[in-house]
Amino acid sequence: MQFIYDIGPRIVAITAQFLGQHFPAWAVQLILMIVSVATIAVFVLITFMFLTYLERKIIARMQDRIGPNRVGPLGLLQPVADAIKMMTKEDITPTVAHRAAYNIAPVLVVAPPLMAFAVIPFGKGMIAADLNIGILYAVAISSLGTLGLLMAGWSSRNKFSLIGAMRAVAQMVSYEVPMILSLMGVLMITGSLAMGQIVSKQAVPFIILQPVAFIIYFISSIAELNRTPFDIPEAESEIVAGYHTEYSGMKFAMFMMSEYVSVIVMAAVGTTVFLGGWRGPVLPSYIWFLLKIYVIIFVLMWFRGTLPRLRVDQLQGFAWKFCVPVALLNIFMSGIVIFLVPPNTTHPLVQVAAYAVGNIILAIVVLLLYRRPTARAAAAVSGA
Repeated sequence: MQFIYDIGPRIVAITAQFLGQHFPAWAVQLILMIVSVATIAVFVLITFMFLTYLERKIIARMQDRIGPNRVGPLGLLQPVADAIKMMTKEDITPTVAHRAAYNIAPVLVVAPPLMAFAVIPFGKGMIAADLNIGILYAVAISSLGTLGLLMAGWSSRNKFSLIGAMRAVAQMVSYEVPMILSLMGVLMITGSLAMGQIVSKQAVPFIILQPVAFIIYFISSIAELNRTPFDIPEAESEIVAGYHTEYSGMKFAMFMMSEYVSVIVMAAVGTTVFLGGWRGPVLPSYIWFLLKIYVIIFVLMWFRGTLPRLRVDQLQGFAWKFCVPVALLNIFMSGIVIFLVPPNTTHPLVQVAAYAVGNIILAIVVLLLYRRPTARAAAAVSGA
Protein backbone atom coordinates (compact mmCIF):
# COMPACT_ATOMS: atom_id res chain seq x y z
CA MET A 1 0.00 0.00 0.00
CA GLN A 2 2.84 2.38 0.80
CA PHE A 3 4.23 1.80 -2.70
CA ILE A 4 1.04 3.27 -4.19
CA TYR A 5 1.36 6.41 -2.05
CA ASP A 6 5.03 6.93 -2.96
CA ILE A 7 4.91 5.48 -6.46
CA GLY A 8 6.77 8.37 -8.11
CA PRO A 9 9.87 8.54 -5.87
CA ARG A 10 10.02 4.73 -5.60
CA ILE A 11 9.99 4.22 -9.38
CA VAL A 12 12.72 6.85 -9.76
CA ALA A 13 14.82 5.19 -7.04
CA ILE A 14 14.42 1.69 -8.52
CA THR A 15 15.22 2.95 -12.04
CA ALA A 16 18.26 4.88 -10.84
CA GLN A 17 19.55 1.85 -8.93
CA PHE A 18 19.14 -0.39 -11.99
CA LEU A 19 20.78 2.10 -14.37
CA GLY A 20 23.60 2.73 -11.90
CA GLN A 21 24.72 -0.86 -12.34
CA HIS A 22 25.29 -0.37 -16.07
CA PHE A 23 25.97 3.34 -16.70
CA PRO A 24 28.07 6.12 -15.14
CA ALA A 25 26.38 8.70 -12.87
CA TRP A 26 26.12 11.41 -15.56
CA ALA A 27 24.42 8.99 -17.97
CA VAL A 28 21.96 7.93 -15.26
CA GLN A 29 21.01 11.57 -14.64
CA LEU A 30 20.61 12.18 -18.37
CA ILE A 31 18.41 9.11 -18.86
CA LEU A 32 16.23 10.02 -15.85
CA MET A 33 15.85 13.54 -17.24
CA ILE A 34 14.76 12.22 -20.64
CA VAL A 35 12.31 9.81 -19.01
CA SER A 36 10.86 12.65 -16.89
CA VAL A 37 10.37 14.84 -19.95
CA ALA A 38 8.75 11.98 -21.88
CA THR A 39 6.44 11.15 -18.96
CA ILE A 40 5.30 14.76 -18.62
CA ALA A 41 4.79 15.04 -22.40
CA VAL A 42 2.64 11.89 -22.50
CA PHE A 43 0.62 13.06 -19.47
CA VAL A 44 0.03 16.47 -21.07
CA LEU A 45 -0.96 14.99 -24.44
CA ILE A 46 -3.46 12.56 -22.90
CA THR A 47 -4.88 15.25 -20.63
CA PHE A 48 -5.19 17.65 -23.57
CA MET A 49 -7.18 15.11 -25.58
CA PHE A 50 -9.40 14.29 -22.62
CA LEU A 51 -10.08 17.96 -21.83
CA THR A 52 -11.31 18.62 -25.37
CA TYR A 53 -13.87 15.84 -24.87
CA LEU A 54 -14.72 16.87 -21.31
CA GLU A 55 -15.31 20.51 -22.20
CA ARG A 56 -17.62 19.66 -25.08
CA LYS A 57 -19.65 17.30 -22.89
CA ILE A 58 -19.86 19.71 -19.94
CA ILE A 59 -20.90 22.70 -22.04
CA ALA A 60 -23.36 20.53 -23.97
CA ARG A 61 -24.96 19.45 -20.70
CA MET A 62 -25.19 23.07 -19.50
CA GLN A 63 -26.78 24.16 -22.79
CA ASP A 64 -29.24 21.24 -22.99
CA ARG A 65 -27.36 19.43 -25.75
CA ILE A 66 -25.85 15.94 -26.02
CA GLY A 67 -22.31 16.67 -27.12
CA PRO A 68 -19.98 14.10 -28.76
CA ASN A 69 -21.73 10.71 -28.85
CA ARG A 70 -20.98 9.15 -32.26
CA VAL A 71 -17.33 8.07 -32.20
CA GLY A 72 -16.76 5.25 -29.71
CA PRO A 73 -18.78 4.52 -26.56
CA LEU A 74 -20.21 7.78 -25.17
CA GLY A 75 -18.16 9.61 -27.80
CA LEU A 76 -14.89 8.89 -25.95
CA LEU A 77 -12.97 8.41 -29.20
CA GLN A 78 -13.93 11.87 -30.50
CA PRO A 79 -10.50 13.35 -29.53
CA VAL A 80 -8.81 10.59 -31.53
CA ALA A 81 -10.99 11.39 -34.54
CA ASP A 82 -10.17 15.09 -34.14
CA ALA A 83 -6.44 14.29 -34.02
CA ILE A 84 -6.67 12.22 -37.22
CA LYS A 85 -8.63 15.03 -38.89
CA MET A 86 -6.00 17.61 -37.95
CA MET A 87 -3.11 15.43 -39.17
CA THR A 88 -4.76 14.76 -42.52
CA LYS A 89 -5.90 18.31 -43.25
CA GLU A 90 -4.05 20.28 -45.90
CA ASP A 91 -1.41 22.62 -44.50
CA ILE A 92 -1.97 25.95 -46.27
CA THR A 93 0.45 28.87 -46.10
CA PRO A 94 -0.80 32.23 -47.44
CA THR A 95 1.15 33.45 -50.45
CA VAL A 96 1.95 36.83 -48.91
CA ALA A 97 2.80 35.45 -45.45
CA HIS A 98 6.26 35.81 -43.92
CA ARG A 99 7.05 32.10 -44.09
CA ALA A 100 9.74 31.86 -41.40
CA ALA A 101 7.74 33.72 -38.75
CA TYR A 102 4.49 32.08 -39.88
CA ASN A 103 5.89 28.56 -39.43
CA ILE A 104 7.75 29.12 -36.16
CA ALA A 105 4.90 30.94 -34.38
CA PRO A 106 2.91 27.77 -33.44
CA VAL A 107 6.06 26.26 -31.91
CA LEU A 108 6.70 29.39 -29.84
CA VAL A 109 3.13 29.29 -28.60
CA VAL A 110 3.03 25.64 -27.52
CA ALA A 111 6.57 25.23 -26.14
CA PRO A 112 6.50 27.64 -23.13
CA PRO A 113 3.55 26.02 -21.28
CA LEU A 114 5.13 22.60 -21.82
CA MET A 115 8.38 23.86 -20.30
CA ALA A 116 6.51 25.21 -17.25
CA PHE A 117 5.67 21.64 -16.14
CA ALA A 118 9.31 21.15 -15.10
CA VAL A 119 8.65 22.92 -11.77
CA ILE A 120 5.14 21.61 -11.04
CA PRO A 121 4.99 19.22 -8.01
CA PHE A 122 2.51 16.56 -9.17
CA GLY A 123 2.78 14.72 -5.84
CA LYS A 124 5.03 14.15 -2.87
CA GLY A 125 8.53 13.96 -4.34
CA MET A 126 7.09 14.06 -7.89
CA ILE A 127 8.72 17.17 -9.38
CA ALA A 128 11.12 17.23 -12.30
CA ALA A 129 13.15 20.24 -11.12
CA ASP A 130 12.50 21.82 -7.72
CA LEU A 131 14.12 25.15 -8.55
CA ASN A 132 14.54 27.73 -5.79
CA ILE A 133 12.86 30.22 -8.18
CA GLY A 134 10.17 27.78 -9.34
CA ILE A 135 7.16 30.11 -9.27
CA LEU A 136 9.15 32.87 -10.98
CA TYR A 137 10.24 30.41 -13.68
CA ALA A 138 6.67 29.21 -14.26
CA VAL A 139 5.27 32.73 -14.62
CA ALA A 140 8.16 33.97 -16.77
CA ILE A 141 8.25 31.01 -19.16
CA SER A 142 4.47 31.06 -19.61
CA SER A 143 4.53 34.72 -20.68
CA LEU A 144 6.75 33.90 -23.67
CA GLY A 145 3.70 32.65 -25.54
CA THR A 146 2.77 36.30 -26.14
CA LEU A 147 5.63 36.54 -28.64
CA GLY A 148 4.27 33.57 -30.61
CA LEU A 149 0.78 35.10 -30.82
CA LEU A 150 2.15 38.41 -32.10
CA MET A 151 4.30 36.60 -34.68
CA ALA A 152 1.31 34.57 -35.84
CA GLY A 153 -0.87 37.63 -36.36
CA TRP A 154 1.81 39.78 -38.00
CA SER A 155 3.26 37.07 -40.28
CA SER A 156 -0.17 36.07 -41.66
CA ARG A 157 -0.49 39.43 -43.47
CA ASN A 158 -4.18 39.48 -42.57
CA LYS A 159 -5.75 42.51 -40.91
CA PHE A 160 -8.07 40.40 -38.78
CA SER A 161 -5.14 38.25 -37.63
CA LEU A 162 -3.12 41.35 -36.78
CA ILE A 163 -5.99 42.90 -34.82
CA GLY A 164 -6.40 39.65 -32.89
CA ALA A 165 -2.68 39.50 -32.16
CA MET A 166 -2.61 43.12 -30.95
CA ARG A 167 -5.59 42.43 -28.71
CA ALA A 168 -3.88 39.32 -27.34
CA VAL A 169 -0.65 41.16 -26.53
CA ALA A 170 -2.46 44.08 -24.87
CA GLN A 171 -4.64 41.72 -22.87
CA MET A 172 -1.90 39.35 -21.75
CA VAL A 173 0.53 42.12 -20.79
CA SER A 174 -2.22 43.92 -18.85
CA TYR A 175 -3.31 40.90 -16.84
CA GLU A 176 0.19 39.62 -16.13
CA VAL A 177 0.60 42.53 -13.72
CA PRO A 178 -2.31 41.69 -11.35
CA MET A 179 -1.59 37.96 -11.68
CA ILE A 180 1.99 38.41 -10.44
CA LEU A 181 0.87 40.85 -7.74
CA SER A 182 -1.71 38.32 -6.52
CA LEU A 183 1.08 35.81 -5.87
CA MET A 184 3.08 38.26 -3.76
CA GLY A 185 1.01 37.72 -0.62
CA VAL A 186 1.72 33.99 -0.66
CA LEU A 187 5.42 34.55 -1.32
CA MET A 188 5.57 36.97 1.61
CA ILE A 189 4.08 34.29 3.90
CA THR A 190 6.34 31.45 2.73
CA GLY A 191 9.50 33.46 2.15
CA SER A 192 10.37 31.17 -0.76
CA LEU A 193 9.90 30.97 -4.53
CA ALA A 194 10.35 27.18 -4.62
CA MET A 195 7.15 25.32 -5.46
CA GLY A 196 7.98 22.46 -3.09
CA GLN A 197 8.48 24.89 -0.19
CA ILE A 198 5.21 26.67 -0.97
CA VAL A 199 3.32 23.36 -0.71
CA SER A 200 5.12 22.18 2.43
CA LYS A 201 4.28 25.40 4.31
CA GLN A 202 0.53 25.14 3.68
CA ALA A 203 -0.62 23.70 7.01
CA VAL A 204 -3.66 25.79 6.11
CA PRO A 205 -4.37 26.19 2.37
CA PHE A 206 -3.46 29.72 1.35
CA ILE A 207 -6.86 30.20 -0.29
CA ILE A 208 -8.19 30.58 3.29
CA LEU A 209 -5.54 33.17 4.17
CA GLN A 210 -5.51 34.88 0.77
CA PRO A 211 -9.01 34.56 -0.80
CA VAL A 212 -8.79 37.96 -2.53
CA ALA A 213 -5.42 37.02 -4.02
CA PHE A 214 -6.88 33.76 -5.32
CA ILE A 215 -9.80 35.57 -6.97
CA ILE A 216 -7.45 38.06 -8.64
CA TYR A 217 -5.16 35.22 -9.76
CA PHE A 218 -8.09 33.23 -11.15
CA ILE A 219 -9.55 36.18 -13.08
CA SER A 220 -6.16 37.24 -14.42
CA SER A 221 -5.38 33.69 -15.49
CA ILE A 222 -8.61 33.45 -17.46
CA ALA A 223 -7.64 36.64 -19.28
CA GLU A 224 -4.13 35.28 -19.88
CA LEU A 225 -5.64 32.13 -21.37
CA ASN A 226 -7.92 34.16 -23.70
CA ARG A 227 -10.92 32.19 -22.51
CA THR A 228 -14.52 33.31 -22.03
CA PRO A 229 -15.44 35.96 -20.97
CA PHE A 230 -12.02 37.33 -21.98
CA ASP A 231 -11.74 35.61 -25.39
CA ILE A 232 -11.52 38.94 -27.23
CA PRO A 233 -8.41 38.01 -29.30
CA GLU A 234 -10.41 35.15 -30.86
CA ALA A 235 -13.75 36.91 -31.17
CA GLU A 236 -15.23 35.07 -34.14
CA SER A 237 -18.16 37.48 -34.39
CA GLU A 238 -15.75 40.41 -34.86
CA ILE A 239 -12.43 39.23 -36.35
CA VAL A 240 -13.15 35.76 -37.80
CA ALA A 241 -10.79 33.80 -35.51
CA GLY A 242 -8.14 36.31 -34.50
CA TYR A 243 -4.43 35.58 -34.69
CA HIS A 244 -4.83 32.01 -36.01
CA THR A 245 -7.31 32.80 -38.81
CA GLU A 246 -4.85 31.80 -41.56
CA TYR A 247 -3.66 28.57 -39.90
CA SER A 248 -4.88 25.07 -40.75
CA GLY A 249 -4.00 21.44 -40.11
CA MET A 250 -1.43 20.63 -37.46
CA LYS A 251 -0.38 24.26 -37.07
CA PHE A 252 -3.89 25.18 -36.00
CA ALA A 253 -3.91 22.12 -33.74
CA MET A 254 -0.77 23.43 -32.02
CA PHE A 255 -2.57 26.70 -31.17
CA MET A 256 -5.47 24.69 -29.82
CA MET A 257 -3.11 22.47 -27.84
CA SER A 258 -1.30 25.48 -26.36
CA GLU A 259 -4.60 26.81 -25.02
CA TYR A 260 -5.46 23.60 -23.21
CA VAL A 261 -1.90 23.02 -21.98
CA SER A 262 -1.89 26.56 -20.61
CA VAL A 263 -5.16 25.78 -18.84
CA ILE A 264 -3.50 22.80 -17.14
CA VAL A 265 -0.48 24.93 -16.15
CA MET A 266 -2.71 27.68 -14.74
CA ALA A 267 -4.73 25.15 -12.74
CA ALA A 268 -1.56 23.41 -11.54
CA VAL A 269 0.05 26.66 -10.36
CA GLY A 270 -3.19 27.74 -8.69
CA THR A 271 -3.45 24.36 -6.96
CA THR A 272 0.17 24.52 -5.80
CA VAL A 273 0.05 28.09 -4.53
CA PHE A 274 -3.47 28.37 -3.10
CA LEU A 275 -5.06 24.92 -2.64
CA GLY A 276 -2.29 23.11 -0.77
CA GLY A 277 -0.86 21.34 -3.81
CA TRP A 278 -0.71 17.59 -3.33
CA ARG A 279 -1.53 17.74 0.40
CA GLY A 280 -4.62 15.87 1.55
CA PRO A 281 -5.80 12.97 3.73
CA VAL A 282 -6.22 9.27 2.87
CA LEU A 283 -5.74 9.42 -0.92
CA PRO A 284 -2.29 9.38 -2.58
CA SER A 285 -0.76 12.82 -3.08
CA TYR A 286 -0.93 12.75 -6.88
CA ILE A 287 -4.65 11.89 -6.75
CA TRP A 288 -5.31 14.94 -4.57
CA PHE A 289 -3.32 17.10 -6.95
CA LEU A 290 -5.29 15.93 -9.99
CA LEU A 291 -8.63 16.33 -8.20
CA LYS A 292 -7.85 19.94 -7.29
CA ILE A 293 -6.69 20.68 -10.83
CA TYR A 294 -9.89 19.33 -12.33
CA VAL A 295 -12.02 21.38 -9.93
CA ILE A 296 -10.38 24.56 -11.25
CA ILE A 297 -10.66 23.38 -14.86
CA PHE A 298 -14.36 22.59 -14.35
CA VAL A 299 -14.98 26.16 -13.17
CA LEU A 300 -13.18 27.47 -16.28
CA MET A 301 -15.45 25.35 -18.48
CA TRP A 302 -18.47 26.48 -16.48
CA PHE A 303 -17.55 30.11 -17.19
CA ARG A 304 -17.19 29.39 -20.89
CA GLY A 305 -20.65 27.86 -21.08
CA THR A 306 -22.44 30.68 -19.27
CA LEU A 307 -20.76 34.10 -19.51
CA PRO A 308 -20.89 36.56 -22.44
CA ARG A 309 -17.80 38.19 -23.93
CA LEU A 310 -16.63 41.57 -22.62
CA ARG A 311 -15.74 44.57 -24.77
CA VAL A 312 -12.09 45.57 -25.15
CA ASP A 313 -12.48 48.75 -23.09
CA GLN A 314 -14.25 46.83 -20.32
CA LEU A 315 -11.47 44.25 -20.30
CA GLN A 316 -8.63 46.76 -20.01
CA GLY A 317 -10.48 48.93 -17.53
CA PHE A 318 -11.18 45.98 -15.27
CA ALA A 319 -7.47 45.06 -15.24
CA TRP A 320 -6.01 48.49 -14.49
CA LYS A 321 -8.85 50.08 -12.51
CA PHE A 322 -9.83 47.12 -10.35
CA CYS A 323 -7.51 44.10 -10.39
CA VAL A 324 -4.20 45.98 -9.98
CA PRO A 325 -5.37 48.30 -7.14
CA VAL A 326 -7.05 45.43 -5.25
CA ALA A 327 -3.95 43.25 -5.62
CA LEU A 328 -1.80 46.09 -4.24
CA LEU A 329 -4.20 46.53 -1.31
CA ASN A 330 -3.96 42.80 -0.64
CA ILE A 331 -0.15 43.03 -0.52
CA PHE A 332 -0.45 45.94 1.94
CA MET A 333 -2.87 43.94 4.12
CA SER A 334 -0.62 40.87 4.01
CA GLY A 335 2.39 42.93 5.08
CA ILE A 336 0.54 44.31 8.12
CA VAL A 337 -0.70 40.85 9.19
CA ILE A 338 2.75 39.29 8.75
CA PHE A 339 4.27 42.09 10.86
CA LEU A 340 1.70 41.62 13.64
CA VAL A 341 1.44 37.80 13.41
CA PRO A 342 4.72 36.30 12.08
CA PRO A 343 3.90 33.10 10.14
CA ASN A 344 6.66 30.91 11.61
CA THR A 345 6.05 31.74 15.27
CA THR A 346 2.28 31.57 15.68
CA HIS A 347 -0.33 28.79 15.62
CA PRO A 348 -2.12 28.27 12.27
CA LEU A 349 -5.49 29.08 13.86
CA VAL A 350 -4.16 32.43 15.04
CA GLN A 351 -3.03 33.14 11.48
CA VAL A 352 -6.45 32.19 10.12
CA ALA A 353 -8.14 34.58 12.56
CA ALA A 354 -5.69 37.40 11.78
CA TYR A 355 -6.10 37.02 8.02
CA ALA A 356 -9.89 36.76 8.41
CA VAL A 357 -9.91 40.17 10.08
CA GLY A 358 -7.52 41.55 7.45
CA ASN A 359 -9.62 40.22 4.55
CA ILE A 360 -12.83 41.61 6.05
CA ILE A 361 -11.23 45.05 6.36
CA LEU A 362 -9.88 44.71 2.81
CA ALA A 363 -13.34 43.79 1.49
CA ILE A 364 -14.90 46.81 3.24
CA VAL A 365 -12.25 49.14 1.79
CA VAL A 366 -12.79 47.73 -1.73
CA LEU A 367 -16.57 48.08 -1.44
CA LEU A 368 -16.21 51.68 -0.27
CA LEU A 369 -13.81 52.51 -3.09
CA TYR A 370 -15.83 50.88 -5.86
CA ARG A 371 -19.41 51.40 -4.71
CA ARG A 372 -21.79 52.97 -7.17
CA PRO A 373 -22.73 56.59 -6.37
CA THR A 374 -26.28 57.20 -5.21
CA ALA A 375 -28.72 58.97 -7.52
CA ARG A 376 -28.43 62.16 -5.43
CA ALA A 377 -24.63 62.11 -5.50
CA ALA A 378 -24.58 61.44 -9.26
CA ALA A 379 -27.01 64.31 -9.85
CA ALA A 380 -24.88 66.64 -7.72
CA VAL A 381 -21.76 65.73 -9.68
CA SER A 382 -23.48 66.18 -13.03
CA GLY A 383 -24.96 69.51 -11.87
CA ALA A 384 -21.60 70.79 -10.75
